[in-house]
Amino acid sequence: MKLQFKSGSPRQMGARFDGQGTNFAIYSGNAAHIELCLFSEDGKTEIARKRLPERTGDIWHGYVDDLKPGTKYGFRAHGMYAPERGHRFNPNKLLMDPYTRELHGNWTNDPATFGYYIASADQDLSFDRRDSAPFVAKSVVSDESMFQSMSRRPANDWEESFIYEAHVKGLTKLHPAVEKALRGSYEALTSPPILDHLHKLGVTAVELMPVHSFINDNFLVKRGLSNFWGYNTIGFMALEPRYFGPAGIAGFRAMVQRFHDAGIEVILDVVYNHTAEGDEKGPTLCYRGLDNAGYYRLISGQPRYYVNDTGCGNTFNLSNPHVLRLVMDSLRFWVEQMGIDGFRFDLATTLAREDHGFDVDGGFIKAVRQDPVLAGVKLVAEPWDIGPGGYQLGEFPQEFAEWNDNYRDTVRRFWKGDAHSAQDLAATLLGSAGKFHRSGRRAWSSVNFLAAHDGFTLADTTKYSKRHNLANGEHNRDGHSANHSDSFGVEGNSEDPQINMMRELRQRNMLATLFLSQGTPMLWAGDEIGNSQQGNNNAYCQDNEIGWVNWEDEIPGQANFVGMLSRFRAAHPAIRQSRFLHGAQRASDGLPDVEWMDFNGDPLDWRDPELARLCLLLRCSAETPEYDPKTDVVFIAINRQSEPLELNLPKIAEGLIWMRAIDTANLRQEEDIKTENAHAIVEANSVAAFVIAKGDEA
Repeated sequence: MKLQFKSGSPRQMGARFDGQGTNFAIYSGNAAHIELCLFSEDGKTEIARKRLPERTGDIWHGYVDDLKPGTKYGFRAHGMYAPERGHRFNPNKLLMDPYTRELHGNWTNDPATFGYYIASADQDLSFDRRDSAPFVAKSVVSDESMFQSMSRRPANDWEESFIYEAHVKGLTKLHPAVEKALRGSYEALTSPPILDHLHKLGVTAVELMPVHSFINDNFLVKRGLSNFWGYNTIGFMALEPRYFGPAGIAGFRAMVQRFHDAGIEVILDVVYNHTAEGDEKGPTLCYRGLDNAGYYRLISGQPRYYVNDTGCGNTFNLSNPHVLRLVMDSLRFWVEQMGIDGFRFDLATTLAREDHGFDVDGGFIKAVRQDPVLAGVKLVAEPWDIGPGGYQLGEFPQEFAEWNDNYRDTVRRFWKGDAHSAQDLAATLLGSAGKFHRSGRRAWSSVNFLAAHDGFTLADTTKYSKRHNLANGEHNRDGHSANHSDSFGVEGNSEDPQINMMRELRQRNMLATLFLSQGTPMLWAGDEIGNSQQGNNNAYCQDNEIGWVNWEDEIPGQANFVGMLSRFRAAHPAIRQSRFLHGAQRASDGLPDVEWMDFNGDPLDWRDPELARLCLLLRCSAETPEYDPKTDVVFIAINRQSEPLELNLPKIAEGLIWMRAIDTANLRQEEDIKTENAHAIVEANSVAAFVIAKGDEA
């Protein structure tokens, strides 16, 4: 095949078919020239190769008549191969289009994918002349009709949100009621059994672990493992095909639409902080070969090496406007063409770091904050990385919510019985205002969680006192060492009914704490049924029964209990407020918006390091405006002691009574249990919540 180019346009990046032909445009600031390579329908044979004819600024472009959707292609970039100067051009390596929305074929861990000769003494300083094309996925010219705009969305308010973090395959692979042919696919996520389960829980948003295309790390392949979690992105606009069902990309879009029809938002966990190419010893698949010095942050004075603020070998250079544009174009693509409702930014501190350090007024944050498309979606930051000043919890601007790992650790420490933990728990119950209440931020800014994909599951915090990660092949050295967990004296599963009862009660206590806290609750998939990962707290490479949710081993009644908690939260504005509570006097009735007390109704002794019983009375915030009056009141009693306690309930107006709405000591409780007006018993190691009702409603 002979390629005949026209000039084309630099305005729209990637490969775009306009009905007559295809325009190609790609960024490289340091290349000498770039070649377009076309491949046979099966992607195995290169059938044409020619230089892109035009360069406008740093954009190389060209237009080919009659080149239709479905065409497989890639690029080869020519330029200086001088690693010690930061340049790694090698035209023997076929490169993916950063803007491709489809990929054909697989990524193969072959030595030919490396820009250098692996067996050489200096490795990455050498130059490998083998053609990598047989071992890499090919970009595909897309049919524009596949990506028609999706605009219908649930648009759930932040203060009404309950996020469910899930892995596409991990959630559905072992579900006995999901059709076998669909298990592990995008379509399986909205199969009737999964949707029914999510509705029972009261979920308002599903947060999917990475679905951008990614590769399996070579070191994992050598161990017979794979990159299960997917935090090794190579393509920011292409779906990971290993989760495709029979409909491919259309199946993903249909999944999003079915979630929307069910009133559930879809949030994507996105990895823009690094790419799958790794450090100087990694493969050349795309960005490194197109313009290593442009796409990546290199160490000043030693540009052979990469800044590694991510711990993954490289750091994407969002200070470069072309790289920043790629990320922003990717975000807009997922919102406008794929219907996505929000993003959780992996290692968001890296994205906000400029050459001088973390900067919330830096390029990425400013770009996101001003973008009219992103103004309508949920934004969640993981506020840390391993770079200098990497822990930035509470420092992101008001448009962002943030994963609050301090919440996780505090709740675990309290229920484990650590000294001084009650004082920390008090702050987290009120939305961690000390971290988040500034610059107009709202209480929903704190995304509260007990467990997430990274770390022990909720059940494993009650089954294991230490990590058990030998299956990862790293001699149990990987994963968190500080899990704040408690095995109740028996490591792993137990045949002792008493131990199992205490473990299940501990889980209910933590779940109740989560749903009774100000902020946004997030649940890790499987925690609602007591799913275990066999003590593995870093299951990133466990695409097997360790990493998959085991639906057959459900704790009876626990999912129903979670559903009851979420319904209670939805019904009571006092525990899901958008404004912070500081005990200020309310103009409407002169009462404080929150009161702390002991079980006798007396002030708490906050100096007691062993404080284990505390109560709080929640009213709507003193900052609540007059035009939005709320009269809801919730009284919460927490008893971590080993014996039941009598509780003096706060005095209320004549004709009203307190109703016990939550009791973690009673798994199969009836909702709204009538309670004596003055006193109640709170069982040992339990949480109870009370609401006010009229006496004739009891």
